[in-house]
Amino acid sequence: MNIFKSIEYTIVYIAEAIRRIFGPSDDMYPMIGVQPFEGDPYQGTSWAD
Repeated sequence: MNIFKSIEYTIVYIAEAIRRIFGPSDDMYPMIGVQPFEGDPYQGTSWAD
């Protein structure tokens, strides 16, 4: 009986992973759109010597 429980737990573990990979996204990002960049690019050298 113990081996059947181990197999069941393994199948459930793999099934949950597949559901998370192929399921809808659960990200909770706000729907505000693209935010423009409001800064100035750095004009100096890229390396500090």
